[in-house]
Amino acid sequence: MSAIYKREFQSYFTSPIGYAVLAAFMFFSGIFFYIQCLYPGSVNMSPVFQSMFFIVLFVIPLITMRTFADDRKNKTDQALLTSPVSIPSVVISKFLSSLSVFALCLCSFIIEGIALSFMAKPDWSVIIGNVFGMIIMGSSFVAMGLFISSLTESSVVAAIVSFVINVLISLLDSIGYTINWEWLSNIINTLSFQGKYNDFALGMISLSNVVFFLSVTCIFLFLTDRVIEKRRWA
Repeated sequence: MSAIYKREFQSYFTSPIGYAVLAAFMFFSGIFFYIQCLYPGSVNMSPVFQSMFFIVLFVIPLITMRTFADDRKNKTDQALLTSPVSIPSVVISKFLSSLSVFALCLCSFIIEGIALSFMAKPDWSVIIGNVFGMIIMGSSFVAMGLFISSLTESSVVAAIVSFVINVLISLLDSIGYTINWEWLSNIINTLSFQGKYNDFALGMISLSNVVFFLSVTCIFLFLTDRVIEKRRWA
């Protein structure tokens, strides 16, 4: 399992993708940090995290698009499927490697917090809480991206479909408000990612939100495992 994790993680940086993702994330993070903290002289980084929600919707599909699609396209998935390593171990290894790249992106917030501390006293509990919330939420998006990547051999298709689904998820709040049936509106709002993440961005860590994101992660990792297991015996 550790060998697969190392290989997958290193593969991001033997190609331009890993560097491009890190550069894009830090670029937008820096812009929002300047506009919402440095320029107005504010120590509150919550608006930065809220703004970066939409960047995450774009970045994570780029991280996950090749996880299984490239293996399937290049026929290297046969080596994994016939190896003594269990399918769940393969799925978890790829999931952790993708999540690790995303976690590296989040280091930009720590750097910004340190930069802010030279001018004022930022609330580190809010910053750490936000980073934690983004990792928890990001794990759900990564798991969904892995599942979509397992369904196709085209990394481009996997990225586009993942991005579209992420955007639809981000619009659940708006969709919920337009529905007249209260019971259906409540269900849609309950499934909203943005609403739950905004709680983290405001410094509120709710156990129910943590359980929600972890549950979504586990569900899609299980579905990915079923897809790969089915291919193994096909």
